[in-house]
Amino acid sequence: MVDLNMGVVRPVKLTPQSRFRFRCHPGVPCFTACCGKTTIMLTPYDILRLKQRLGINSGEFLDKYTRRDVHDKSGLPLVIMDMPRYGGVCPFVRPVEGCLVYSDRPASCRYYPVGQGSLITEEGLDEFYFLVKEEHCKGFETDVEWTVETWKKDQGADYYDDMNREWKAMMLRRSSVGKPDIDDKTANLFYLVMYDLDQFRRFVFNSRFLQVFKIDEDTQQRIYDDDLELLQFGYRYIKMVLKIEDTIQLQQPPAPSQDAQPGS
Repeated sequence: MVDLNMGVVRPVKLTPQSRFRFRCHPGVPCFTACCGKTTIMLTPYDILRLKQRLGINSGEFLDKYTRRDVHDKSGLPLVIMDMPRYGGVCPFVRPVEGCLVYSDRPASCRYYPVGQGSLITEEGLDEFYFLVKEEHCKGFETDVEWTVETWKKDQGADYYDDMNREWKAMMLRRSSVGKPDIDDKTANLFYLVMYDLDQFRRFVFNSRFLQVFKIDEDTQQRIYDDDLELLQFGYRYIKMVLKIEDTIQLQQPPAPSQDAQPGS
């Protein structure tokens, strides 16, 4: 399992009402430095937004910018983006211009310098926060004050949270024996459905998928046309595969004709 920069985390649990001071802008001497000195986990919605922004398909994006890892709790595959792979520079950031994909940047980038953790409790998904404070960062030397809640809203992170919540819950699942029990076939299917959306669409429409599963015509059209609809459908399908919830029905076999009935 990859170490996601935990060495710079301040060990203080924050709530949505916790306050901190921060402002990042081109005038600070460390502008964009944090973008090249990190390793981030990409969510399915992150990949959807980035591949659309770059005008490439999901397979091309995954091959060019990411590597695959495994979550230590669920055993499900992760998608990791390592900036050291690019010489300590994010491939989407330029020294003067800054982030070239800013409006479609991943959730981890939106949250920075706030980090987010998630736990599964009896009540469901419990999310908490903490500060990521790197030595080089001068963004904390400001009078601009936020709460975690106002920061999330300002950065558009709350919408990303909505899009990622089902994925997070699946990633945090443990098996009944308390350790991952995902076989290679299930892991590869999860990777396909959650991260490689364009290949998943081909799987749905170019295989026997629609002959096996009962998918109404309206849903078929929406997942054919719209990546977000396809991702949300993917959540339903994967929850069925992982036996979390019966979300998709099988096609009913055709009824035998009258003259084929026994004793006719």
